[in-house]
Amino acid sequence: MQDTQDHSVTGEGAATVSWRMRLAVVLLLLIAAGTVLTTNRWLSERFTETTRNRAELRIALYSGNIMSEMQRTSVVPLLLAADPAIRDALLRGAFPDTTLRLMQVQEEIGVAAIMLLDRDGRTVGATNRNLLGSIHRDRSYFFEAQRSSETIFATVPREGGGFDFSYSRAITSEGRLLGVIVVGVDLMKHERAWAGLQDDVVVSDSEGTVLLATQPAWRGKPVDQALTSAGASSAIGRALRGATDWAQNPPDAYLSGEAVLRSESRLPFRGWKMITFTAYDSVRERVNGVIALEIMGFAILAAVTFYMMSRRAWSQSQSFRRESAELRLLNARLQREIAEREKVQKNLEVAELTLAQSSKLAALGEMSAAVSHELNQPLAAMKTYLAGARLLLQRKRPEEALSSFQRIDDLIERMGAITRQLKSYARKGGEAFEPVDLRNCLSSALSMMEPQLKARVVRITRTLPRQPVMVMADRIRLEQVIINLLRNALDATKDVAQPQIDLLLTVGETATLAVRDNGHGIRELENVFEPFYTTKKPGEGVGLGLAISSGIVTDLGGRLTAHNAEGGGAVFEMQLPILGREAEAAE
Repeated sequence: MQDTQDHSVTGEGAATVSWRMRLAVVLLLLIAAGTVLTTNRWLSERFTETTRNRAELRIALYSGNIMSEMQRTSVVPLLLAADPAIRDALLRGAFPDTTLRLMQVQEEIGVAAIMLLDRDGRTVGATNRNLLGSIHRDRSYFFEAQRSSETIFATVPREGGGFDFSYSRAITSEGRLLGVIVVGVDLMKHERAWAGLQDDVVVSDSEGTVLLATQPAWRGKPVDQALTSAGASSAIGRALRGATDWAQNPPDAYLSGEAVLRSESRLPFRGWKMITFTAYDSVRERVNGVIALEIMGFAILAAVTFYMMSRRAWSQSQSFRRESAELRLLNARLQREIAEREKVQKNLEVAELTLAQSSKLAALGEMSAAVSHELNQPLAAMKTYLAGARLLLQRKRPEEALSSFQRIDDLIERMGAITRQLKSYARKGGEAFEPVDLRNCLSSALSMMEPQLKARVVRITRTLPRQPVMVMADRIRLEQVIINLLRNALDATKDVAQPQIDLLLTVGETATLAVRDNGHGIRELENVFEPFYTTKKPGEGVGLGLAISSGIVTDLGGRLTAHNAEGGGAVFEMQLPILGREAEAAE
């Protein structure tokens, strides 16, 4: 009877343990399923958004590279149209050295190609000698340039597919057409650079026609037609199978029947657009990796639960040993998966470093915009002198007109010097340093600014020492800094009733040039020397003048600072080592 009772109690205990174990297993499975589903949904959305952000970052980088190339090339026709050698060759009809001159300009500036057409559209000079003598009177870049006084952009389809891009400008003399200068824009190099990417990239015009694409068959087609055509890249072909099962939102587009993420950005040029298509292939890998870790964790928890609840029963010890062995296998698999995940993470870090390096290289392209900024002042002065010379010639005063032409020639020399200096902006200077009197540099800068100063009623006061203020510097770059400070002061006093600019040159431990205006002051002093920071309206400045000036002063061993004056206005101070003090310090 006692044995029967013991067996009954034992059976009830075993049944109780079995019921508890089953309940714990069911609860654990429910928690695991809910956790995996929630994690899957959250991580899918997060990783999809991360992929989208990276795609948008890449499209911003590509767009910046294209706009830098367009801005850099757009200035070249204007410079060549004012070249005296080219104008003289067109006037005389003699072109023995024209091709050589164009090749030199191409090598210095780095444009794709340059052609010089006479008034009949015949090629009289070209960097590609095979084009000499060819007729282009029916090309848009020729006849549209004749109808406008500005630089014209043209897109010409190629016979073998694709497009040629160029800037052209008419060269005139006294209202008479002499010829047309055509400068090619090499946008195909960007297309070639995209060939090694995992994304598909498309650039379309305002009408939706594909101009540039990673798939050559897409060029010249509407974007919608190109997307439905065959020939998607292998990257798109590896797009995530069943992307809609993982991402909660539907895919942006389909290429060759595969779901892809579409990113679009409008270029600030003629309504152009850039579109990228990115595969979802990394989303499943990353989500599966995290879910695998969760499953392993729940597996460990399940094993521990089984052990705690079954340790009372000796009969289940063998099962526990088997489960321990399985747990070790699971741990080993987990370690392998963790190692694979670490490898994927390292590959991601390498890719991010590569993208950062590409951003650094793209920053060098931004310096090309400084050419246009720094040449605006000489070009404005040349325009003023040309108008004065034209008036003097009309009044039959050729001797005085020759003086204006000499000034124009000096300005052209200065423009060439500025271009050479801007090309070396990214590296340290010092090879052209010489003793320079800071007073003479200030006088030269004021002479350079004479046309702008005459155009407005601005009171300028100068306080200079009687003795020379000698510093070791590059004269042209030093004058460039002073001109930028003067231009900044002129712009700051544009809305002031009685504008005034004070120039104070003092000698102490250093040579200090202070430029003070009575404008409205500087609102954000911490950003004033940052590249592309400007308070001007769009089209009035690109925000490079002060950044370039700060870099030049630093190369000269000095520093450029700014602060607001107590009585209103802003004060810029340029401090440079005095030549005599530098020699004493060296001894």
